[in-house]
Amino acid sequence: MKKPLQGKRIFVVEDNVENRVVYQIFFTHECAVFEFERWGGQTIVQMKRFKPIDLIILDLMLPRGITGYSLFDQIRAQPEFAAVPIVAISAADPSVAIPKVREKGFAGFIAKPIDGTRFTEQLSRILAGESLWVES
Repeated sequence: MKKPLQGKRIFVVEDNVENRVVYQIFFTHECAVFEFERWGGQTIVQMKRFKPIDLIILDLMLPRGITGYSLFDQIRAQPEFAAVPIVAISAADPSVAIPKVREKGFAGFIAKPIDGTRFTEQLSRILAGESLWVES
C-alpha cells in the first residue's frame, strides 16, 4: 500500500541535529525524498539542485541572524518556488508566531515537538492545499 508521503520531495531547513534525525527517520519511513539545509545560508542554491520540490519546511529560529521569515521571502522571490507550500515547524511561541506566518503567507505552522502520530496527516493536508495551524 502506498504511503501518503511516498515519493513527495520535501526540503527542510533545520539547524538542530536531533530534529534533523527525527525528520530523517520519519521521512525515510514514509518513503519521502528529502534534503536538509542546516543554517539557511545556502538554501536557494540547494533547493535549485533538489527541485522539483513538493513541500518546504522552515524552522523559524536559525543561527547567524537568519530566520525562517527572511528565508520565506528569499524562496518566494524564486519563480520556480513561488507556488510550493511552505510550513513553519518551530518551537517559537505559537501565539506570536502563528499570526506572523499567516500574514507572511505560509501554508501552515506546526509547533515543536511534532506529534509523530499526526505528522503524516498534517503534511498531507498541507500538500492537498489546506492551511494548518497547530499550536501543540
